[in-house]
Amino acid sequence: MKKEQVVNCQLSVWYPIFKKHTIKSLILPLPQNVIDYLLDDGTLVVSGSDHNTQQTHTNNSDSDVEEDVQAPEFPEFTSKVLEAINVLGGRVFPKLNWSAPQDANWIALNSSLECQSLSDIFLLFKSSDFITHDLTQPFHLCSDEDSPNPPINYELVLRKWSELIPGGEFRCFVKENKLIAISQRDYTQYYQHILKQEQHISQAIQAFFSQHVQYKFLDEDFVFDVYRDSQGRVWLIDINPFGEVTDSLLFTWDELTSSGEISQQQGVPAFRYTTSEVTVQPSPCLSYRIPRDFVDLSTGEDAYKLMDFLKLAIKKKNMYIYISI
Repeated sequence: MKKEQVVNCQLSVWYPIFKKHTIKSLILPLPQNVIDYLLDDGTLVVSGSDHNTQQTHTNNSDSDVEEDVQAPEFPEFTSKVLEAINVLGGRVFPKLNWSAPQDANWIALNSSLECQSLSDIFLLFKSSDFITHDLTQPFHLCSDEDSPNPPINYELVLRKWSELIPGGEFRCFVKENKLIAISQRDYTQYYQHILKQEQHISQAIQAFFSQHVQYKFLDEDFVFDVYRDSQGRVWLIDINPFGEVTDSLLFTWDELTSSGEISQQQGVPAFRYTTSEVTVQPSPCLSYRIPRDFVDLSTGEDAYKLMDFLKLAIKKKNMYIYISI
């Protein structure tokens, strides 16, 4: 996996090519002050709220010092985001150039990545290691790590909210422009319909690849995610680099990168899925559900992080309370 391949997997690069076969999306340049805010490890003060100041207390040996912390505001960017959300129907799925905050749904009030405002997006982004990775280590594990990093223009991607059933998502591995493997995306669960429709699912994905994807992407090695809806239509969801930075799910990267290791019959890609409830596994994202912010809270390092979260919850319910310490 080389840096150029990572660059080519940005949504803004591949979306114009496959626009007819994917979810409607809008892409907004991410201002530098917003990037700085997302990378700030300090107290999470969510901007865009009605009450955007908080009382902070510094305990000294002689006296307590109180100061107001002003939540950062981005009026021009906020206006553009709200306009885009409205264009997309009022509900969006947010991500950066590559990653979505899949590891941060634990902090969302509805345990969902559905967002209706910029404050919703900020809460997820500032709680996500995946987003931090995009912003700080986009070329991690690239084989040409000693070469200069290509310039990156960071972007906020807003995708029209769609209710996708996890059992309809699949990850596809392409090597030398040939579809070599298909994996159930949510491999931690058993879906009976996959077992019953294995051949139909595989054929539908192969047809979609040959008709709409093959030889059209900028690289010959890549990974793409698809969704097969209840009518059997296949949609392109995302494109990822062909390398260890991308989860290989029910395969291993040794299998995928070694010629002849994956069992194929007459050129048909290997298809793996969870075959019974006995093999159900816990979600890999569970490891992210003990957030650093809560660790800070338990050790007394930063109680104000919980205050910020509670304020956002209160705003969601259109309630107003005064929190004092």
